[in-house]
Amino acid sequence: MPKKTKPTFEEDLARLSEIVELLEEGPEVLAEMLALYEEGMAITARLEKTLEEAATKVAELSRNADGELALEEEEED
Repeated sequence: MPKKTKPTFEEDLARLSEIVELLEEGPEVLAEMLALYEEGMAITARLEKTLEEAATKVAELSRNADGELALEEEEED
């Protein structure tokens, strides 16, 4: 049996957008709405985790030689 691969960030974002559209259209069955909502919340959690990991990575890459965050270069007069 083929192993399921983890969806990419972009795939998750597209699916979440699809779920939002489906919920806005209002499925007729409450159980379907709840299942879509649950799936959307799980996808949202994965997306948030991915964004937090990316922000951490950017912060690590943005540290200067002293280990301090170097958000902007200071201009000397």
